Amino acid sequence: MAAEGGGKEMNEIKTQFTTREGVYKLLTHSEYSRPNRVPFNSQGSNPVKVSFVNVNDQSGNGDRICFNVGRELYFYIYKGVRKAADLSKPIDKRIYKGTQPTCHDFNPLTATAESVSLLVGFSAGQVQLIDPIKKETSKLFNEERLIDKSRVTCVRWVPGSESLFLVAHSSGSLYLYNVEHTCGTTPPHYQLLKQGDGYAVHTCKSKSARNPLLRWTVGEGALNEFAFSPDGKFLACASQDGFLRVFGFDAAELHGTMKSYFGGLLCVCWSPDGRYIVAGGEDDLVTVWSFSDCRVIARGHGHKSWVSVVAFDHCTTSVEDSDPPAEFSGSDEEFHEQIHFAGGRDRANSSQSHLSKRNSTDGRPVSVTYRFGSVGQDTQLCLWDLTEDILFPHLPLSRTRTHTNVMSATSPPATGATSTTTTTSTATATTTTATTATTATTNPPGTNGNNTMSSSSGNSGAPANSLPAPLPRSNSLPHSSGPAGGSTTPNSHMSSKGSSIIDSAFIATGVSKFATLSLHETRKERHEKDHKRNHSMGHISSKSSDKLNQLSSAARTAKADAAKTLGTLLCPRMEEVPLLEPLVCKKIAHERLTVLIFLEDCLVTACQEGFICTWARPGKVGLLPSQNPANSPSGTVV
Repeated sequence: MAAEGGGKEMNEIKTQFTTREGVYKLLTHSEYSRPNRVPFNSQGSNPVKVSFVNVNDQSGNGDRICFNVGRELYFYIYKGVRKAADLSKPIDKRIYKGTQPTCHDFNPLTATAESVSLLVGFSAGQVQLIDPIKKETSKLFNEERLIDKSRVTCVRWVPGSESLFLVAHSSGSLYLYNVEHTCGTTPPHYQLLKQGDGYAVHTCKSKSARNPLLRWTVGEGALNEFAFSPDGKFLACASQDGFLRVFGFDAAELHGTMKSYFGGLLCVCWSPDGRYIVAGGEDDLVTVWSFSDCRVIARGHGHKSWVSVVAFDHCTTSVEDSDPPAEFSGSDEEFHEQIHFAGGRDRANSSQSHLSKRNSTDGRPVSVTYRFGSVGQDTQLCLWDLTEDILFPHLPLSRTRTHTNVMSATSPPATGATSTTTTTSTATATTTTATTATTATTNPPGTNGNNTMSSSSGNSGAPANSLPAPLPRSNSLPHSSGPAGGSTTPNSHMSSKGSSIIDSAFIATGVSKFATLSLHETRKERHEKDHKRNHSMGHISSKSSDKLNQLSSAARTAKADAAKTLGTLLCPRMEEVPLLEPLVCKKIAHERLTVLIFLEDCLVTACQEGFICTWARPGKVGLLPSQNPANSPSGTVV
């Protein structure tokens, strides 16, 4: 389903949208911003970011929100869909001079009603550890900028740790810190620990323990974002050189790579079960990458400019047996804790292990629907469904219909969709089916278990034993099978704690000379203001791939030439993988969007003007206009 309405209405800000689950509604009185609600002048400022934590207090209102706007950092009680936001009473507010906060992250393990540990990265390279409840600053890391002088692009606590955290910089370096250690008064000296294709890991040489413990040099140019897998064992890095690199974190081993269609990658996220990674960037696409197969399995086109954030919806992603239909038995809270409030590394009862058990031990068909979302600099929110006909084009469809067909059957098509939506006629899809299919490949045992995806409604339109022609649906264009890829099991590169480069203090033998990769500022900073829609991909068709290939190879001067990677497993051609269309594509802001977070009863977005918006899930609207307090702030922009 594309944006409702057409023509002049396309430029209107949407306050609700409909999916197969129902209507998502913007709660204008649950909007968070600076207390004066004045739109922030975003010229030259860093992106607005939002972090959440639950302090598990007894009042039932344990959610806390932190967001940065320009030089300011705010910390509020987050009331979500229940009550209106009271912006006059921030728990903590900080204004910085000479530098701006760029990113932040709470440690969910140590959070209580009396104390939280919040890491804040800054544009000048420092990292601050603060407690906004106690209103105190614990420590300042890289204070003298001896470790790295470039902007902090991403900061995360290491899952399951109360003291280790990881910091990425626009220099392309990634540093591992321990909050208990100091940073020293001299620049650190490094010794090569491990080196591989496009990355190197150095350990800090020092007589006494000091930060950083490790330095990763990843790719060329800025490291824009990284994300830990749900089990905390793998690390996905999105870089300005256009590469997604996935590492086994403890052993610092490269598990797999992917190349963007062109331009840099800006964002990355994991599916709740850790089997898929979605990345977005300057090619205006969202790219779905299989962890086990180490290859691109789909691309999504709906944005008209750079994709700034991608995120999986842990509540809408579901697993169910095809016969009989049964809903995923794990609770929303399990997913909620696993993704947004990442717990320890060993999650015996987590939904991730539940997914694995369901699919590795059961011979019965299991259907899964992955829902993920994306926001971009085109001010649009897109929602996507990843269904079994995309994941397994060579396997017979289960007898349950995919979620996307159910959606298209119950909601009217709107302008913006590039394919006709129907639920009965297969002729529409088959007449446009690409004829460039390569040799069909079957996923090895263990790699296709938990990804067969469908909904709990009706019978499938195709016989169970027939070859699955592309379904007549609105979120995928006709596609051919991709090239065969070498399969790697998720555990192939895992190492035990004993061989971990973090836990062990050994120095690598046979140190070789290491040519430092060029460290330069991200192109995104320089060109972000001048980027216009006519610089973007526009509507992609298979016919335009050659033209885009020429543009890609001419514009990119990275060591891995785009002309060499295009058409390979690193970067398949457009016609070689399915092209998804968004279920929902809505303009929801005046300025570029910088935040998308899925919570249990709502989703949260934010734009560069400094407005953090709450969208209630269907049936979760808890605040009616008549319940609005008289003293509620007014002047909502959206």
